[in-house]
Amino acid sequence: MSGAKPNTEQEMEVILGFVEEAEPWELRSPQFPSKVGGKPAWLGYRDVPSLPGLECDICQLPMVFLLQVYAPISGQERSFHRALFLFCCKTPECYSRNDGSCMKVFRSQLPRVNDFYPFDPPPGDGESSGSDHDQVVLPVTGVKLCWVCGCPGNKACSRCHNITYCSKHHQTLHWKHLHKKACGSQEASNDAASLILFPEFDLATEPEAKDVEQEEDEVEEEENAEVEGALKTESGAPLADALAEVDLDEMATHETQDNKVFQRFRRRTAAEPDQVLRYSRAGCPLWVSSQHVPSDHDIPSCTCGAKRSFEFQVMPQLLNSLRVDSTGASIDWGTLAVYSCSVSCNTEGYCREFLWKQDFSSEQQL
Repeated sequence: MSGAKPNTEQEMEVILGFVEEAEPWELRSPQFPSKVGGKPAWLGYRDVPSLPGLECDICQLPMVFLLQVYAPISGQERSFHRALFLFCCKTPECYSRNDGSCMKVFRSQLPRVNDFYPFDPPPGDGESSGSDHDQVVLPVTGVKLCWVCGCPGNKACSRCHNITYCSKHHQTLHWKHLHKKACGSQEASNDAASLILFPEFDLATEPEAKDVEQEEDEVEEEENAEVEGALKTESGAPLADALAEVDLDEMATHETQDNKVFQRFRRRTAAEPDQVLRYSRAGCPLWVSSQHVPSDHDIPSCTCGAKRSFEFQVMPQLLNSLRVDSTGASIDWGTLAVYSCSVSCNTEGYCREFLWKQDFSSEQQL
């Protein structure tokens, strides 16, 4: 993976993510990738998320892998290896609701000494590192994976018994489009992923330029000063003492709070318009609207009892790379904010974390 790894030692620093082409071996589990699309490069091989835990809460169909972020925590041995995995539904109608019911996120972490990976970092080339590109069984645990989506699945083809699936839905899809012709032959129809998965990319990262944040702070100070000025008359008297002299029609044309939030979003992302992810553990999301912003009470605590804090957000620009555009209903979002356990508690397998989906308001356009 090119670019900088997310750095959690500087909690408020923002790391930007961009999609880039990469060799297949660079995006497999032994390389600890951050990536978009394709099949998940599972970190831990035990208790991997499976159905029904990977079903959409709205339509109950299997979700597919959207992206993963490799985000170890410096100085925390139990999180020497750490990654978050985001799954989403591919049914466009499920995105009409302004909530995260059609998405799920999981956290996996391992100490440096573990059952799956060597103590030293992986080599920097594919020849010696090997590849699990066509992996159908997880190492060590022997868990079988769905040929279509890469999630656990033990439903075997009743004819050849060579291929397994996570669900009847994926088995039917594969049979109808590819496997019916290849069943029983040596051709394993390796392009099964094209049926349902998103295009696969490396998620390259780099720090957001400091001057971008500084310029935004200056703009906010100017806006706040304008607001204060509007709340006083020329003599300095409070607005409440001079309402009769105020042109209410003119006040109604002032920028709404929702537009101010959206314009801040546009200014902050203008320097790097291709960013698809913003990482800032214990930082703050960059909202696209003043509407449907979560309060502290909306973010549930972790199962360990610790509070969850913001870790990263997925930007709407990613949709351009997913090939999901259509003339009718389509997969869509304004931003996806992921909140994880603030202490990154010790967990065996995969721990469910929390996602907040915010949509654009009807008047907003990127």
